[in-house]
Order: sequence, then structure tokens, then C-alpha cells
Amino acid sequence: MGKSTSSLVSVYSRLIIRGSLPFHAFTYSTNSISSRRENAKIPNQNRNQLLNSVRDHCKSRTFKNLDHALGLFDKMLHMHPLPSIVDFTQLLGAIARMKHYSVVITLIRDMGSFGITPDVYILNVLINCYCHLNRVDFGFSVLATILKLGYQPNHIILNTLLKGLCHQGNVSGTVRLVEEMENKGYQPDVITVGTIVNGLCKIGETSAAIRLLRTVEKGNFEPDVVLYSTIIDSLCKDKLVTEALNLLSEMMSKGIQPDVVTYSCLIQGLCNFGRWREAATLLNEMMQREIMPDVWTFNILVDTLCKEGMLTEAKEVFTKMVQRGIEPDSVTYNSLIDSYCLQNKMDDAIKAFNMMVERGCSPNVFSYNILINGYCKSKKIDEAMRLFHEMSNKGMIPDVVTYNTLIGGYCRVERPQAALELFHNMQAFGQRPNSQTYAILLDGLVKNKQIAEAMALFQEMEEKRLKHHNTLIYYNILIDGFCNVRKLTTARELFYSLPTKGLQPDVPTYNIMIKGLCQEGLIDEACELLEKMDGNGCSPNDRTYNRIIQGLLQHNKTSKATKYLQIMVDKGFSADATTASIVFDMLSSNQVDKNIQEYFHVSLPPNR
Repeated sequence: MGKSTSSLVSVYSRLIIRGSLPFHAFTYSTNSISSRRENAKIPNQNRNQLLNSVRDHCKSRTFKNLDHALGLFDKMLHMHPLPSIVDFTQLLGAIARMKHYSVVITLIRDMGSFGITPDVYILNVLINCYCHLNRVDFGFSVLATILKLGYQPNHIILNTLLKGLCHQGNVSGTVRLVEEMENKGYQPDVITVGTIVNGLCKIGETSAAIRLLRTVEKGNFEPDVVLYSTIIDSLCKDKLVTEALNLLSEMMSKGIQPDVVTYSCLIQGLCNFGRWREAATLLNEMMQREIMPDVWTFNILVDTLCKEGMLTEAKEVFTKMVQRGIEPDSVTYNSLIDSYCLQNKMDDAIKAFNMMVERGCSPNVFSYNILINGYCKSKKIDEAMRLFHEMSNKGMIPDVVTYNTLIGGYCRVERPQAALELFHNMQAFGQRPNSQTYAILLDGLVKNKQIAEAMALFQEMEEKRLKHHNTLIYYNILIDGFCNVRKLTTARELFYSLPTKGLQPDVPTYNIMIKGLCQEGLIDEACELLEKMDGNGCSPNDRTYNRIIQGLLQHNKTSKATKYLQIMVDKGFSADATTASIVFDMLSSNQVDKNIQEYFHVSLPPNR
């Protein structure tokens, strides 16, 4: 392009500090290729046939697998003379499209040992791979090499780097690079602007994306439907659906016609806010414009209707979808199955599951997890386990969600030993428990009064030094368990030991202890703990006040109960059903002052 690159180099050097190709960072074993090289000589007469085959596979993307592509690459390396650099570029690009980025990096490194010097196109493939591996810094190192070789970076290279910076959320680096591109005469094209807009929207900077749109509109650049759709989608995700609809009107007034993506984003946004009529209007408008909804559009409608409990309407959309010749996918069926399970219609859920199989749509792990969860919530653990074994028989590997659901299911039907056995089996099969696994099992053991097993599990966690983002939840479960089995001394010791472990009690922790103290008749200590909460930065909530009021009333401390009732009401909280029941029982037997009745009505929910 004949442009000066000194300023560009300056920008790049501020973003990276490298000058050679950073192959050391990503390695992929090519021993299997190397071992074949001695016998990989290709007769000249087969040369054209092989190269034509490579070109066809690259164009049609019909490689059987990675080994197939690597075998062809190896044969190309042993041709005499070597194929053109264009053929190598095509094959490397094809492997990159298969998402084997580390492999491509290794292959480009290996090409050097055969005396093949990468050109600017291969180096662009290399930059693309580094960006996909979230190492944009290495991508800029390759760019430095391009400049040293005397090549000029083109729009493809610069747009690839911009995309990498955007994916990292490096907006300032993106802006600097674009400004320098413009200073050196590289006018942003539709891909440049689209990349930046997409990046801004992904990190929640929708307003900045709109400002960029307004800037490019003032110049000679004409935004396209993709650009508008990206911003419309981001506005919908930001819950600014009205603004998104206004942008739709604006783009149409400029002669830019929306496509299926534009409409689908808006329908999703409207459905999220329960604006069904507008969503239906938009769907009809879409079809009148002969823009046919695709499976994604219908899935939005089916899934949202199912989540709102509008199963009849969801089935109608499903039927319409099939009538229009659009084949439902696993997402569609999973939405229906989940809705049936939520309504405890397990027979209908199984029918939808069987229909899915009959229509040639293979259930995935998520499909099985939905059904297993439905059966566990219905306390039909044997049916859930039947599905679990069916998964294994079909070669599916249950994930941590599957195991967590079943462990919780066993605990729900008071089979804690079976839950423990499954916990050990999941590890034997190579599935690592996560924080939720431990919380579910610990809670299940405690609720089934298996305190010794719960403590053993807790000690195992401490011995393994398992650090989870919310360690306090495990202590809350144990403290609650000890309170429930009337081992208040142990619960109290655990509660007061939290600061020594670097943890501070939260509102649920205080509520558990206050409940335990009230159960043991230690009302004064419970009141003292309530007073300490505010001082420790924990504001009591409605549960805190209801529990303390219940304890005070049950121990005939009505004046103090009235005091906390006043505080609770002043803070905007209401009495729960238990508190209401205690008060009315005491009123009927004249155990409390009738003045509390008038005062109590204020704190009751309106429908009481």
C-alpha cells in the first residue's frame, strides 16, 4: 500500500514487547507425522491429483477429521518441488476452521524446518489462531514480523487483531489501533466497524456502539443490516426494547431491510418482557415481508411461553413450526420437556421425549438431565436412575449436573447412604464434584440427621483444601443441622469460630442461630444476637424479625414482641404465615393485648 509504518510500529510496541514469532507458547505433538516422513515420498505423476484433492477438500470443507488433513499436509511437505505457498495457506486455513488452532501454529513452525518461508497470508492465519487462543499479544508479535519482512498489513490482518482485542474487552487498545489505521490511510471497512460494534456490545458498551454508528453514518460509510442487528440485539439484552424498536424503524426508513436475525432479536426482547401482542405482531409482519422465521425464532417463542407456564400456547407454536416445514431441534424439545416437568406432568414429558427420538432428533445430556430432575422432584428416584443407566448404555457421559440432581434426589427420599455411594461412584468414573455437589450432599446428610457422615464429608473438604467461592454456605448448613438435632453448643462454637477462619457471618447465618436459640428458649441471647447484626454490617431481614417475634410470643414476652413488630413494620416487612397464626391463636385465648390486633393488621399482606 506504500504507507509509512513507523507510527503503526509505535502503536504495536505499546501493546506488545516482542519481535519474533512466539511458537514456544503453543505446541502440538507431531510425532505421528514425523514417524511417517521417511516413507512419504510422492511420485510426480500423483502430484496434481493430490493437490487437486487438497484444494477440493479445503473448498468444500470435507476433511474426515484432523488426521486426514494432517496426512495430506505431510505428503505436501515431501513433494519435489514443493507445492506453492497458496496450497499450504489453503490447507492451514482449513485446519484453523476446524478450530485446531494450536495444531496450525505447530505446522507453521514445522514448515520453517523444510525451508518454507511463510508469506503474509500464512502469517495472517497465524495471527488468527493466536487471537482465537486469546493471545492477541502473540498476534501482534507476528504483525511485528510482517513489518520487519517489509510487508504492509492489510485490512484482513488488522481486522483480525481488532477482533482479538475486542474479545479481550480491550476497548482502549482497539480505539488506538483504529485511530492509527485512519491516520495512515487505512479507512475502516464494514468488517472493521462491525468487529468493533460487536466487541463493544459484548462487553455491555451499547451506548458507545451507537455513538460509533452515528459517527460512521456522517461519513461515506453505509451501515448494513448486520451492524444494526448487532446493536438491536444488545439493546434488547440491556432491557431497552423500546429503543431497539425505534432503531428498527430508523433502519427501515433508510432503506435497510431487517432480516430473520433482526426480527428474532426483537421477538426475544419483547418476550422477555411479556409483551406477547407486540411479539406476535412482529412475527406476522416478518412473514408478510416474506422473511421466514427459522428454528431459532420459533425456539425463542416456545421457550419463553414454556417458562411463563403457557404450555398450551407453546404447543400451538410447536405445531405451527412443524406445519411450516421447520424441523424442531433439541432446544425446542428440551423447552417442552422442561415445561411438562415443572408442572409435574411426567407422562407428557416422556411423550415429548419419545416424539423427539421418533422424529430423528437425538436427545442430549441436557434432555436427560431435565427428565431426571423432574423425576427427582416427584420423588421417583428409581425412574430417575433408570434414565441415568439408559444414558450410559447409549454412550452418553453424565455430567456434574446429572450427579448433583440424583444425589439431591436420594437425599429427598431419605436415602442418604445411596447418595453417598453415588458421590463416590461419580469420582471413580472421573467426574469431579463441584461446590454445588458438596453443598447438596452436606445439606442432604444434615437434613437426614446423618451428622457424623456430614462432619466426615466436611473434614474431607478441609483436608483436600477445597476452596469454593462461597465457603460460608457449608458452615451455614452444618450450623443449621446442629441446631435441628438440638446440639446448640456445637452450633454456637461453630458460629463463633467463623472469624478465625477468615469468614464473617451473613444474614442467613444469623437467622439460623437466632432460630436455634429460640428453639432452646434462649430468647434473651437471641435478642442480643439480633442487636449485634446491625453493628456487624448485617441488616436483619423479614425472616430475622419473624423468627425473633415468634420466639418472644411463644415465651409470653408480648411487649418485646410488639417492639420488634413495630420495627419490622417501619422497615417495610410483613408478618409471615407462622407469625400470623401465633398472634391470632393468642388473641383468641386472650393471651395478648388486643391492641396488638389493630397494629398487626398493618403488617399483614393485603390478601390476609
